[in-house]
Amino acid sequence: MALRPKRIADMIGQQEVIDVLRIAIDAARKREQPLGHILFDGPPGLGKTTFATCIPREMGVSVQMASGPALKAPKDIIPYLTNLEQNSVLFVDEIHRLPKAVEEYLYTAMEDFRIDIVLGEGVSARTLNLQLKPFTLIGATTRAGMLSGPLRDRFQIRQHLGFYALTELQEIVTRNSQKLAVEVELPAATEIARRGRGTPRIANNRLLWVRDYAMAKSDGRVTFDIACNAMDMTGIDALGLDKLDRRYLETLIRVFSGGPAGIEAIAHTMNVSADTLVDEVEPFLLRSEMIVRSSRGRFVTHRAFEHLKIAAPADGESDLPLFKQS
Repeated sequence: MALRPKRIADMIGQQEVIDVLRIAIDAARKREQPLGHILFDGPPGLGKTTFATCIPREMGVSVQMASGPALKAPKDIIPYLTNLEQNSVLFVDEIHRLPKAVEEYLYTAMEDFRIDIVLGEGVSARTLNLQLKPFTLIGATTRAGMLSGPLRDRFQIRQHLGFYALTELQEIVTRNSQKLAVEVELPAATEIARRGRGTPRIANNRLLWVRDYAMAKSDGRVTFDIACNAMDMTGIDALGLDKLDRRYLETLIRVFSGGPAGIEAIAHTMNVSADTLVDEVEPFLLRSEMIVRSSRGRFVTHRAFEHLKIAAPADGESDLPLFKQS
């Protein structure tokens, strides 16, 4: 929490998203009305929650925070809605995991600022229409496609968060090292950022580990050699791949001759669950262009051979030339 920016002006990267939000916030202030409902989507660790906590500070309003998996029924979200103040913010993380009944309950709350509460059962039941104070719903999701169309369309502002450039991550590492009162040399900050996979959360975790290593092994000052030694100790290589990533590539090359291979076969060979490989390992390898996922299975690319310093098979010996890097 100490590393999380408090204001939008303190945020680095995602400039297009910031520009859109500044216009929307400025317009809402002038109208003295709540901000339009906002949906942030993108991979984990890119700043969705940070944006959701900075926006209420910019608007000068309160915020309530909820989690999609915890809202199992409409009765679970009623306290959040009824306790909202004028123009305040309700933030729902992992909103794609809301049950269908809760999603439908939000429709009237988002559009008409009204909810219907059923009192009693059977023929004696009656409906109570409760008017809500105008509010802003901010949703964050890593899988926007799992949201129903009607709910997704009720968000006036939808922004996708992408991965950060090396220079942006380097600036984040440098700024956060100052917050941690740790002296980090510029080459060391660049190296930490390079191994951060384009994700601030991962870069911050690398920074925290390097800080601990420097305090235990040196005088607490982070030099380039200290940063490299710290990350080498935990198996983080120059591209940000960890031990499991390299083991995946080595298994695909050694056992399956580079592919094609099904995910279940790879998982059983590695004695790792398939879900772990699909959710944790493959996304970064796909983004790094080290594997290709097709209907025939997984292939490694020539970039993976080059990174692991393994001789690639010659043309005609495998299907790999189909995916040779340009």
